[in-house]
Amino acid sequence: MSSVSIKPLADRVIVEVSPAEEKTASGIIIPDTAKEKPQKGKVVAVGDGKKDEPMSVKVGDTVLYGKYSGTEIAVDGKDFLIMRESDIFAVI
Repeated sequence: MSSVSIKPLADRVIVEVSPAEEKTASGIIIPDTAKEKPQKGKVVAVGDGKKDEPMSVKVGDTVLYGKYSGTEIAVDGKDFLIMRESDIFAVI
């Protein structure tokens, strides 16, 4: 698991994006031009939450989020997404 040197504020989380699938379940290799943006990742940092709403996700959770959710950031040479907890659809 990655550890990041920054802490998100309020209801934001930092997610390490899972790599895109290289081939289908039947074994067909997917070319780079046809790969879709992953919608799954692992939470690596969590903010403190809002005043009346504690955070329901924690570090280490694998989550599903929307295709266009979050903002891409680079920390210590690695790419992450920072997003609000409300952008997360489910914890796996």
